[in-house]
Amino acid sequence: MTRRGPVVAGLMLSTALAAMDATIVATAVPAIVHDLGAFSLFPWVIAVYMLAQAVCTPIYGGLADVYGRKPMLLVGAATFLAGSLLAGLAPSMHVLIAARALQGVGAGAILPITQTIAGDLYPLAQRGRISALMSTVWGGSALLGPALGGLLSEFGLWRWVFLLNLPVGVAALAMVTVFLRESVERRPHRLDLVGTALLSAGVVTVMIGLQEMLWWLVVPGLALLVAFLRWERHAAEPIVPPWVWRDRMLLGSFLGSAVVGVVLIAPSLYLPTYAQGVLGVGAVAAGFALATQSIGWPLAAASADRLYLRYGFRATALAGLTLIVVSAVMFALLSPASPVVYAGLCAFVNGSGLGLVSVSCLVGAQSVVGWERRGVVTGGVVFFRSAGSAIGTAVFAAVANLSLLSSGAVGTVDDVAAALDGHRQAQGARAALAFAVHNVFLAMTVVAVLGVLAVLVMPRGKQPLRESATESVEGSGQNR
Repeated sequence: MTRRGPVVAGLMLSTALAAMDATIVATAVPAIVHDLGAFSLFPWVIAVYMLAQAVCTPIYGGLADVYGRKPMLLVGAATFLAGSLLAGLAPSMHVLIAARALQGVGAGAILPITQTIAGDLYPLAQRGRISALMSTVWGGSALLGPALGGLLSEFGLWRWVFLLNLPVGVAALAMVTVFLRESVERRPHRLDLVGTALLSAGVVTVMIGLQEMLWWLVVPGLALLVAFLRWERHAAEPIVPPWVWRDRMLLGSFLGSAVVGVVLIAPSLYLPTYAQGVLGVGAVAAGFALATQSIGWPLAAASADRLYLRYGFRATALAGLTLIVVSAVMFALLSPASPVVYAGLCAFVNGSGLGLVSVSCLVGAQSVVGWERRGVVTGGVVFFRSAGSAIGTAVFAAVANLSLLSSGAVGTVDDVAAALDGHRQAQGARAALAFAVHNVFLAMTVVAVLGVLAVLVMPRGKQPLRESATESVEGSGQNR
């Protein structure tokens, strides 16, 4: 019989590793470049991890339904640890980039499958709380990453940014291997290799085009994704079955998750810069302002189950989006005279809204399918959130840089922020930065309002719990 406690502990450790490795490298840049050189290549150390993770997420989600959660999670975690070992021993920047790609391939399994297993282990009435717990681990780990990376780099131990994954990851693997019992029907399967190739090529092309603002890459990337959708309609065992687009709950959940990804990225990228460059506070205070987002998220997520069981998933998601719209307006009202505490309050309200939307979309999607389809819909929710973050990064960067250009400033937001460092009287640069970030928050407000319309796709009212009478903490009878 599956022992939920140790399994959940293993899932939390796995989630923490994948989330932390998305952010931990940023503060280790000087130390890594000092040892390996090739500074111009360093952005790819971060970008290739996110790209590989996004590409593999829906693929692993589908495979988990076919071959079982446990084997696919173990494969993904082992791949992640192999990449971590290679990154820790990397003799050059090129090897480090390859190792980070390998880590991303593994992380693409970890995030969706841990959420899928959590959905298997707990009945619908309890999934909101376990999702809140997983969200707390994910948000806290992502927040801890830069601090831990900076600390290790300060002592010349940047390789341990990656090597520390090994003992923690082995412990997580051991817990899942020993305590998770799973029975999966064995039958012949046909891997959708063409669909995998089309999806991978399309996602990579679009995301590179968005991140690097190479718009000429976006169009062929979208064409590849359209070809992927057409192919999936006729594939024997498609990665993303066509039925997912016909269910209003699933479609609304995917769109809501994409909005979460977009809205999440704006404060993450621009609030610390605004706090330091415009409000004139230090890095610690700026970090506090953003950290309140990670406090509001799990607090709201923990109450989501009571709301969606009483009022339904759509109403809960709409309540969250209302908070997000309010927070976006609050962000847009920031001024150079605002106290940093107000910025922290904005982030807290924003995180609270994100917590309600993310849980209602995830659990709502899982509620309309059985065990045999839960992996693919969970992978879809996680993928759309990642895709939303990629789109948001590109769109908000374009808004910020065009705003700086119109105000007469030279360079990007980072260039202007660097010019302000140590020059608090550079009023022109400060005003330009304030104007640019203000416009980013206005753009976030527009996205949040569009998100309200997107979530209206979900069916109205309380949804029936589409679980069999025997589906309980043992996960539809599949975990034993």
